[in-house]
Amino acid sequence: MKYLIVGLGNKGPEYENTRHNIGFKVAEKIAETLEVPFNTTNFGWMADGKYKGRRVLVLKPDTYMNLSGNAVRYWMQKENIPLENVLIVTDDLALPFGTLRMKGKGSDAGHNGLKNINEVLQTQNYARLRFGISSDFSEGRQVDYVLGTWNEEETEKLPERIEKFTKASLSFVFAGISNTMSAFNGK
Repeated sequence: MKYLIVGLGNKGPEYENTRHNIGFKVAEKIAETLEVPFNTTNFGWMADGKYKGRRVLVLKPDTYMNLSGNAVRYWMQKENIPLENVLIVTDDLALPFGTLRMKGKGSDAGHNGLKNINEVLQTQNYARLRFGISSDFSEGRQVDYVLGTWNEEETEKLPERIEKFTKASLSFVFAGISNTMSAFNGK
């Protein structure tokens, strides 16, 4: 069985430690856990590993957030990965910092990366793992906040939260979405 885990983010050093790039950070931790490197490939950087007998492709798209769907579709088709074996890891303004929420389907909730994936795949029925980044910004400052760096308190808590999201991602691969949602949501 093959799985595709896609961490959403933006390429480039100016985005590396921003809230919007938490998907990349989780993807990097998954690859580290699987002990596989990222290699430059079509539509981004891919780590190809195994977890409990299952092949896991971990992708960091280089398309920028708003065109993530092209990378997801390309790798699903190239590797013949069914939609139910795809997990998208993304940031979420509607959740308090560090909150974990996995869902099997849903709207884009205003997230441009998910919006593009929905448009390209012509469905909202794919698993997504949302990382709460909170909405602690003043009116009209959403873009600055999302593309801003973590504050000191968040930075201290990030390693533990990224580890939890890595475990949830790998649970999705081995235990499936329902079991993973029961075990991890809200934790």
